[in-house]
Amino acid sequence: MQPLTVASNGIEIAYETFGAPGGRPLLLVTGLGAQMLVWHPELCAALAAEDFFVVRYDNRDVGLSTHLHDAPPPNLGAAIGGDFSSASYRVEDMANDGVGLLDALGLDRAHVVGASLGGMIAQTMAIMHPDRVRSLTSIMSTPGIGIGSATPATQAALSTPLPRSRAEAVEWTVAIQKIIGSPGYPMEEPWIRELAGQSYDRGFDPAGMGRQHLAIYASGDRTAALARVTAPALVVHGEADPLIQLSGGQATAAALPDAELLAVPGMGHDLPRKIWPTLVAVISRHADRAEALRN
Repeated sequence: MQPLTVASNGIEIAYETFGAPGGRPLLLVTGLGAQMLVWHPELCAALAAEDFFVVRYDNRDVGLSTHLHDAPPPNLGAAIGGDFSSASYRVEDMANDGVGLLDALGLDRAHVVGASLGGMIAQTMAIMHPDRVRSLTSIMSTPGIGIGSATPATQAALSTPLPRSRAEAVEWTVAIQKIIGSPGYPMEEPWIRELAGQSYDRGFDPAGMGRQHLAIYASGDRTAALARVTAPALVVHGEADPLIQLSGGQATAAALPDAELLAVPGMGHDLPRKIWPTLVAVISRHADRAEALRN
């Protein structure tokens, strides 16, 4: 399937769809530095079989969407100290990108599902655009920096030098996945290698990932704002997630009105194939509930 591109919020967003356009709109939002490819086509097809019109897309600064190459270099060290002057955008802007994509596709409201940074973006969409979000599903995410922080071992692993070639990118991705992935489920190393290679070929941009990372710091804590969310909310989190620990999901669910929390034993910071049936079932059931409440 060849991605399409539309204008959204002053940039270009690359996207793909699965399922019939008349189905229930479902927007899938990816995490830090991740491209739409992380939403496996078979997972997207399984969601489409539940009468969803599935839209997956590349956030700004990754993949085939607009990269802000002329933006100032991101200074993460300064941001950690409270200086966000090098931030080119915030999570709010990324949320507006997603809403702009819905506009371009003629979709008034969508069920929004986000993972990791994508969960932060989805949360922000529900805060800023309550009339556009039918339901919110936040996966392996957090309401703010410092809530559910990575384990020291994970932080050390992620501080290693970034890859400089395609081959290094593949090996780096496999090594990171072995640390943050799900200990209770087998890692599909061939798929991880394929995904890493495809991602490198589509748009390897460490500076873009740095700009996304800085946006998280610059956007602050959403805990208080989440109390205003009107969309029915589902929070899914791995009990063994070392990158955003379970307390991040628990805090998200606690901040949202009447949210359901699903803590998955053995799940880390990924979406292993064996949890797909559960994930598809809970997202579909959650959408059913949201639509019933609306009617």
